[in-house]
Amino acid sequence: MKEYDYLIVGAGLWGSIFAHEANKRGKKCLVIDRRTHTGGNIYCENVEGINVHKYGAHIFHTNDKEIWDYVNSFVEFNRYTNSPVANFNGELYNLPFNMNTFYQLWKVKTPEEAKEKIRQQVEEAGITDPENLEEQAISLVGTDIYQKLIKAYTEKQWGRKATELPAFIIKRLPVRFTFDNNYFNDRYQGIPIGGYNKLTEGLLKDIEVRTGVDFFENREEFTNMAETIVYTGPIDEYFSFQFGQLEYRSLRFDNQLLDQENYQGNAVVNYTDGETPFTRIIEHKHFEFGTQPKTVITHEYPQEWVKGAEPYYPVNDDKNTAVFNQYKDLAAQEENVIFGGRLAEYRYYDMHQVVGSALKKVKTHFI
Repeated sequence: MKEYDYLIVGAGLWGSIFAHEANKRGKKCLVIDRRTHTGGNIYCENVEGINVHKYGAHIFHTNDKEIWDYVNSFVEFNRYTNSPVANFNGELYNLPFNMNTFYQLWKVKTPEEAKEKIRQQVEEAGITDPENLEEQAISLVGTDIYQKLIKAYTEKQWGRKATELPAFIIKRLPVRFTFDNNYFNDRYQGIPIGGYNKLTEGLLKDIEVRTGVDFFENREEFTNMAETIVYTGPIDEYFSFQFGQLEYRSLRFDNQLLDQENYQGNAVVNYTDGETPFTRIIEHKHFEFGTQPKTVITHEYPQEWVKGAEPYYPVNDDKNTAVFNQYKDLAAQEENVIFGGRLAEYRYYDMHQVVGSALKKVKTHFI
């Protein structure tokens, strides 16, 4: 008999949900994480009473009532609505593209006028078979929106020219002919009252957790401790990079505590010009309608991923997909190992998708 039923490698959202559900079913679990805290990328740092999203802005949104009720069973979520603003060389525009944006761009006041303006620009561009991201975007929303609100922001994000990026990255662009600044169409949206750590603490209550522990430094010892391993780390690392390293885009965050109550009046302001080196500024207190006398802002800089940096966005091109599929085939042959989460599955997940994926795995595993 081994000491634990499950060893969960990674105390992020996926691993925490699996651990919670296994514990609920009477299974003995040990959760480990190489970071010094639980919660993975949803971890918040408390600065002057403000919950600072340490690994970038996280806004929970879903259409799935079951998922919404699930997360709210651990912590109540507030009514935060994501309504970002774009700053292009000092000009401000509402996002997503809606009637406010079109009025700011062209002074049009009716949906018909806005549709006609876009139609004219798309027609003038004359793109019938888009071969790259630039052509795809212009064929959808015309040149003005592309030049001011898409081009430079996307190039900063990916570190490549829009003409070098594949068209499929922008399959469609959200265009609304209403005066609605709500970025997400989802029915449920909000931030946990008191921060995301409350969610993680609720999930991992009564479960043994060890942080600052690297699975790979004592792999054999950890493997022998449990009947089943639940692995949520990078899949290429699990297999010792034998087919090569999968590629990611990463981010660098520059946090500043300011001795003022309100810096930009909004949680998220995107900088869509090419001269500004960062993509956006996050003002964290606005996620929870904070009234603290000070504020914390974060400048977000995209960068190429190198080993040791945080892997944020998988580069799901043909080359990386082929490498991942080799690792996926190896994973399918592993006995008593469950792979799950964004790093183990090499895919971008929104939070509600992480919750859905983990609950689905629990359902199939504990039949």
